[in-house]
Amino acid sequence: MKLSKISTKAPKSANKEETKAGTAQLVEELGELQKILYAQGKHRILIILQGMDASGKDGTISSVFKGINPLGCRVQAFKKPSEEEAAHDFLWRVHPHVPGKGMIHIFNRSHYEAILVGSVNKLAPREEIKKYYRHINDFEQLLVDNNTLILKFYLHVSREEQAARLEERKTNPKKFWKHSDHDAVDAARREDFIKVYEQIFDECSEAAEWHIIPGDQNWYRDHVVAKTIVKEMKKLKLKYV
Repeated sequence: MKLSKISTKAPKSANKEETKAGTAQLVEELGELQKILYAQGKHRILIILQGMDASGKDGTISSVFKGINPLGCRVQAFKKPSEEEAAHDFLWRVHPHVPGKGMIHIFNRSHYEAILVGSVNKLAPREEIKKYYRHINDFEQLLVDNNTLILKFYLHVSREEQAARLEERKTNPKKFWKHSDHDAVDAARREDFIKVYEQIFDECSEAAEWHIIPGDQNWYRDHVVAKTIVKEMKKLKLKYV
């Protein structure tokens, strides 16, 4: 898979206002499905959001899941491992946060950071990183075998849009808290991260496929993510018990 061949923008035929109206309906429908999921207590849903800095992970969570009952949903952000986390295997800090029965858990970044950061920053030997792919496939298959629906989204933003959003973090008081001087360093290595992502898409889609989401326009990004989640949840044939 080559990300350079996949558009970061909505199709020209997409109408913004109609799409936003459709998203509102999907968000409402998602809220209803989540109620049944929680009541039934049979299935588990793990949603993984990955993407470059400023790709819209926080915004997606705020917009798509605003109709969810907090009792049935948890969000976990995976930042730089703590000293204790770094003393264990890379999945040690992840497994406690997977969903239980009836729950939706959202990962803002995830176990894939071990491959991404480890590869680009050369934090581990290449042979060790290669093993991470197998470990992740086994880990995700374990979750699937235990009635977990895994939905993995890569929010695909262009270089230009990413640069504009990172610049806005410096000037918008409401977004400055997200700013880090290190953002520019990672943005400069964008192509290195993309190459690793492309390998991840090729090698870690056995238990759960990746969904590449055009992310330059928030209104379209939210719509595609919400539509995908609702579609997959309906396949579970949820019902009140």
